[in-house]
Amino acid sequence: MNFIIKDKVAFVTGANRGIGKSIVESLFKHGAKKIYLAVRNIDSTKELEQQYGDKVVTIQTDVSSTESVNKAAANAKDVDLVINNAGIMLSTTPLADNILESLAKEMDVNVFGLVRIANAFADTLERNQGALVQLNSIASLKNVLQETTYSASKAAAYSITQGLKDTFEPKGIQVLSVHPGPIATDMGNRVGFGDLAPADAVSEGIINSLAKGDFLLFPDEIAKMFESAYQSYADNIILKNLF
Repeated sequence: MNFIIKDKVAFVTGANRGIGKSIVESLFKHGAKKIYLAVRNIDSTKELEQQYGDKVVTIQTDVSSTESVNKAAANAKDVDLVINNAGIMLSTTPLADNILESLAKEMDVNVFGLVRIANAFADTLERNQGALVQLNSIASLKNVLQETTYSASKAAAYSITQGLKDTFEPKGIQVLSVHPGPIATDMGNRVGFGDLAPADAVSEGIINSLAKGDFLLFPDEIAKMFESAYQSYADNIILKNLF
C-alpha cells in the first residue's frame, strides 16, 4: 500500500508546536486539502489558523481521555490520515522515587492514547482507505537511562503499532511507525545531545514513507544509525508477521 497526501484530509494530534506543527506545514506543502489541529488547548493554534485560514480546523483533543478522543473522531468523519504525534516525556531513572507516577502518566498518554486514537478512527480510516502514522522514537528500541519510563512507554507504543499494522493491513489501512532521534524541539532539547535534526526531517520523511508504503521510518542521522543495525531484524521478524 502507499498513500499520497494530495487532496487528503488529515487529523494531527499535538499539532500546535514542534514536530506536530512541522507535520502540518509539510502536509500543506504536499497538497493536503484540510487538517484538523487536534490539541488540548484550542488557543494554542491561533498562529496556524491565521496562516492557513479555513484549511485548518482546531479541535479540542486530549489523548488521555477516551471521551475527548471519541468526540473528536465523531466530528472528523472525513479524515483520510491520522497522525498521532502527541506525547509526553518525563525524566525518570529506574529507582527514582517518582518512577511509578511517571510511568503511569507516560503510559496513559503515549500508549493508551495511541489505543484510544486507533479505536476511535478505525471505522473512518477503513471507509476512506486511509493511513495511521504513530510517532514512536529510537527510545522504543533502546532504553535511555535518564528517560527510562519514556523509553518503556515508547517500546509499548511500538509494540501496539506493530499489532495495528497487522490488524489494519487487511482493511486497506496503511500504518507507519516513526522513530526519530533527538529533534530540535522543546522535548528534544531536554535530552542534551549536541546538534539536533530539524523537525522537518521528520515531517518530510513521513510524506515520503507514506508514498512508498513503508512501515518504519528512521528520519534523522542518529535514527539512521539505529536503522542500519535494526534493519535485518525488522525485515526478518517484524515485517514477516511470523505469529
